[in-house]
Amino acid sequence: MKISTRLIIIFITIAIFATFPGCAASEPKRYSRSFLGAFDTAITLIGYSNSQKTFDNYADQAQERFLELHQMFDRYNAYEGVNNIYTINHEGYNQPVKVAPELISMLEHAIKWQEAYPGAVNIALGSVLEIWHDVRTEALADPVNAKLPDRQTLEEANLHTSIDNLVIDETTNTVMLTDPELKLDLGAVAKGYATELVTQELIASGWDSFIISSGGNVRTTSGPSAGGRDTWNIGIQDPEAALSGDEDKLLMTLMLTNQSVVTSGDYQRYYIYGGRRYHHIVDPQTLEPSQEHTSVTVVTEDSGLADFLSTTLFILPYERGLDYIEEIDGAEAVWVLNDGTVKMTAGLHLLIQDTTAPNES
Repeated sequence: MKISTRLIIIFITIAIFATFPGCAASEPKRYSRSFLGAFDTAITLIGYSNSQKTFDNYADQAQERFLELHQMFDRYNAYEGVNNIYTINHEGYNQPVKVAPELISMLEHAIKWQEAYPGAVNIALGSVLEIWHDVRTEALADPVNAKLPDRQTLEEANLHTSIDNLVIDETTNTVMLTDPELKLDLGAVAKGYATELVTQELIASGWDSFIISSGGNVRTTSGPSAGGRDTWNIGIQDPEAALSGDEDKLLMTLMLTNQSVVTSGDYQRYYIYGGRRYHHIVDPQTLEPSQEHTSVTVVTEDSGLADFLSTTLFILPYERGLDYIEEIDGAEAVWVLNDGTVKMTAGLHLLIQDTTAPNES
């Protein structure tokens, strides 16, 4: 599934620090659950509740919903009774495919975002991304015989990446492709969108003191965290250290409330050819993995938008990405450039934990 592949490859390990020291028995306690099977990654739910039973009820709801959305947004697998991205890509040419309203909404959000912030993410780039996916998979399995995709093959596939050939009918909840070779790929948004949807559903159910980490997409809420603090401390991995095998070293720790944090980077799932790292975040302008940055982290409330923007800013030059992020109220970003230089928006400084103060996490 391309969605999960992207997330496995590019999302940094995010350390979630939330303890509950010395609380009275009547106060909420910290509980956690991790599970597999959705979006090909580990999803962790950490929250505060008055009882294990109450927490388990919310966790069951979240787990069931993530598994449902995984099937709905899956590009690589078919499921009985489910029309998903795989169904659209294989059956949607000149034939409307009826899908769930959640999938319609996600497609419309992705189109809106790529129109607002053009030049990097195109959910219709699937034919190109599929070529890179196959070549990278082969290289990881057999590094000695690693290769690059044929340039002509990439360019031919790129002829079938126009978003105008995706037709959405809201009245009938149907999707149709007018190009038989067009392939959708929602890897830049699907897991973040799912994380946001699950978060909002849990809040609507009456719970607002939790965080979700879905393979690196982290969504915090506004409820109190450790010891009643009003922020959740989220550690961002140092990409240079990760390349050296030190996955525990942090670039910084952010203090967040009702915000999402998502990182795109080139330092996890990749292969080496000719001394260069080839990861999976492909620039639609060059049809090759972007070489602009080592990582980009985006903080904003909506996890789906944060997911989309982290990929967008990773592909774009720093100055252009900065222009984009400064247009969005409540959005901040930090870039790690290829030479190790760290740049960030002005508001991001305000979210960094003061390392000179006692760490209460």
